[in-house]
Amino acid sequence: MKVQVDATKCEGYGTCAEHLASLFELDEWGYATAAGDGTVPPGDEDLARRAIADCPVHAIRTLED
Repeated sequence: MKVQVDATKCEGYGTCAEHLASLFELDEWGYATAAGDGTVPPGDEDLARRAIADCPVHAIRTLED
């Protein structure tokens, strides 16, 4: 499973990083990017799905393998 953050939608709420800081990196203004190529660490799929669901602006999507 991979995720992708749409930089044009992200408004810097940071809820994704609260759920899974190892996958979502925040810049100095709080805008998120997916770490590396967006691959969700094994066992963290549920946390990634929660981060996607809790994004208030729906800036994260799943790229299923």
